[in-house]
Amino acid sequence: MNIQNAIRKGKMILSEKKIKTAELDSEILMSKAINKEKKFLILNFNNVILKENLNIFNDLVNQRSKGKPIAYLLKKKEFWKNEFVVDKNVLIPRPDTEILVEQALELTKNKNKLNLLDVGVGSGCILLSILNEKKNFYGTGIDICGKSLSICRVNSHKLGLKKRVKLFKSNIDNFRYGKYDLIISNPPYIKKYDLKCLEKDVIGFEPKQALDGGIEGLSEIRKVISKTSELIKKNGFLILEIGFDQKNRVKQILQNKGFYIKKIVKDLSGHDRCIVSTKI
Repeated sequence: MNIQNAIRKGKMILSEKKIKTAELDSEILMSKAINKEKKFLILNFNNVILKENLNIFNDLVNQRSKGKPIAYLLKKKEFWKNEFVVDKNVLIPRPDTEILVEQALELTKNKNKLNLLDVGVGSGCILLSILNEKKNFYGTGIDICGKSLSICRVNSHKLGLKKRVKLFKSNIDNFRYGKYDLIISNPPYIKKYDLKCLEKDVIGFEPKQALDGGIEGLSEIRKVISKTSELIKKNGFLILEIGFDQKNRVKQILQNKGFYIKKIVKDLSGHDRCIVSTKI
């Protein structure tokens, strides 16, 4: 079988399973299977595929047909300006979360030697993206999942940042290490009863503990804000990702803990996605 026919077959299988991006996914999985870039596919559609490569491709298509996200199949995901290693133990980095990086860089554009804390660091995509831009900043990441920290450690090595990053396995309630100029977090904020409404690619494969925000979607946000109020320096910044309908309630929680709301930032779809606040 040649490349073109294999891709067509893969597309048909994915389409039957209602995968919206069936053609693109089939092409991406073929690139993975034969270890070539997409432009190679275009120029070599008529090339016959080795049996071992075809078997790899068919296995990848089968996994994708069951909903497994492309990022987990490729074991990587682009975020900000870099490629991050990901697996089933970390959330897949999303374009909307790049807003946190943008805001952090804007707030600190004239700052030097700041200490950053990322609560729920996961793959490290937020913290490491900031550190990669700010060469004299230092970062600390905490996560309750040791396997997540292992992925973050791999990414810090990959980006040459291991000497500027400290990682701790801890929940936010028990973390007492250091004082920080800037704290960032993309905490679990989806309401428990809304989890079942998520696309199967998400709820079926991404770590539930990184999604489940409790009955109201605010339980982890409350913990982060409460503990952050102790860990942050006076006039330090807290940048939080939130759900589209949580702005007013999160603002109130922040204000009750001595934070001044600096701005609310919308995501690519025009929904409230990020709150920037200052400890006063």
